[in-house]
Amino acid sequence: MSYKLAFIGFGVVGQGLTTLLKEKREFLKKNFGLEYVVTAISDPVKGSIYQEEGLDLERILALVEKDGSISNYDKGAKGWDSVKTITDSNANLIVEVSPTDIENGEPGITHIRTALSRKKHVITTNKGPLALFYRELAELARKNNVALRFEGTVLSGTPAINLSLDALAGADVQEVKGIMNGTTNYMLAKMAEGQSYDAVLKEAQRLGYAETKPDADVKGWDAQAKIVILANVVMGADMKPPDVPTQGITEITLEDIEQAKKEGKRYKLIGRAWKESGKVKAKVSPELVGTDDFLYHVTGVTNALTFSTDVLGKVTIVGPGAGKKETGFSLLVDFLNVHNVFKQ
Repeated sequence: MSYKLAFIGFGVVGQGLTTLLKEKREFLKKNFGLEYVVTAISDPVKGSIYQEEGLDLERILALVEKDGSISNYDKGAKGWDSVKTITDSNANLIVEVSPTDIENGEPGITHIRTALSRKKHVITTNKGPLALFYRELAELARKNNVALRFEGTVLSGTPAINLSLDALAGADVQEVKGIMNGTTNYMLAKMAEGQSYDAVLKEAQRLGYAETKPDADVKGWDAQAKIVILANVVMGADMKPPDVPTQGITEITLEDIEQAKKEGKRYKLIGRAWKESGKVKAKVSPELVGTDDFLYHVTGVTNALTFSTDVLGKVTIVGPGAGKKETGFSLLVDFLNVHNVFKQ
């Protein structure tokens, strides 16, 4: 089956997938029978283009590198907004990588609803819509017989969702817990070396780990959205972010860190979902972990999740939780999964 892709958003993640699609075209065709063209891109900053027969990906990436824009691409229709791109282009698979809004899910929720309603597959890394509207979107995809895949919403390219739904299918996942935010994990590790919260935050911002406004990371909102997605998808819950008690790392002092070190422990910002008396509960908070806990040894911007199951006991997955190619890879895996399910 040949796919026509439309990118809604073309920031770091979209460019990461585009690079992989360009580099792996022959590999994907030979090994999976996967053929594709990108026919549309719509980004409010970088511009929009629709070319029915397919865009030159190498030229697109070169323009973004040179100009920060695709406006100088010399073919195709220009100026389409995101919704028109979804509804009027010939794309049959939408790559939704617009910025995340965890409070209302926009504009991603409109994009995904529109695409699924038009019987177009969706792959996305956008946490907001999945944390807020997972059940609605899953039902909309089922009703229209199209795919909705979102591996990159939790641990970037590290396959947390695919592991739980595929490799652990048939096991009862009783608890999920882990480090789901690399920024705070990096900051806590640096504080353990004696640096102040303000100093490590500035360094994290300089390195690009933290945004200029870092609240989603340091106040725990990013981890909150991720544990909600996992609780709903893996454990059958029906919760929203406000249902999850959440505390970030802003109140942790160097004195707290030093006391933990004396006890042979480290602070980690942990997202946790568990089954209790027939219900699924969740929370995000800093926790003290000792050397007997695998998460103690996970440092830097690395993420890790432990699934507690009835059959295998504890299964832990470790890997990058961010990155251009890493998150782009999550979309590529989603694309391959769509192909494997829907190929003729």
